[in-house]
Amino acid sequence: MSAGLEHIRRNMADYLKEQGICALTAWPANPRQEQEEPVVLVSLRGCRAGPACFQNYLGDRFGQESGCWEERYGKKAELTFGLDIYAPEKGDGEAVQRAFDALAGALILGGPEGLDVQSFSCGETCRDGESRRLKRPVEAVCSAILCAVSSVDGSFVDFELRGVMKP
Repeated sequence: MSAGLEHIRRNMADYLKEQGICALTAWPANPRQEQEEPVVLVSLRGCRAGPACFQNYLGDRFGQESGCWEERYGKKAELTFGLDIYAPEKGDGEAVQRAFDALAGALILGGPEGLDVQSFSCGETCRDGESRRLKRPVEAVCSAILCAVSSVDGSFVDFELRGVMKP
């Protein structure tokens, strides 16, 4: 059984790409090509999960795929994303600032489906000696519901990211 977080970095990177931002997931399986433009590297820096309601019970729903009623359980999660901006060393950092402005605009729009952006912050632009690039560290804190579906026999089928509950 998964915890529902396997694809969360990819979902954030895909959302940022849809907003016109060059974004890649951190620590890819294959080597990356050197970028001439600023790029946002998406990582998951933290996850805090706690109860969403009494004994994590969210209610039941008719499952279209299964054709029967399914009980749903879940936990409220706070996810901290690293959205660090890297750019070639040439120039005075203006490209990094433009990239941050675009990133901030995308985060203000709300983030990918299932994630509610609570806050975001950035540090100062500096030279990263290891990568020989300019770097501006950025973090975004998002809330979500990790939801599990139980089958007819009471065992959990799998967890998935479902988004925040609206009052």
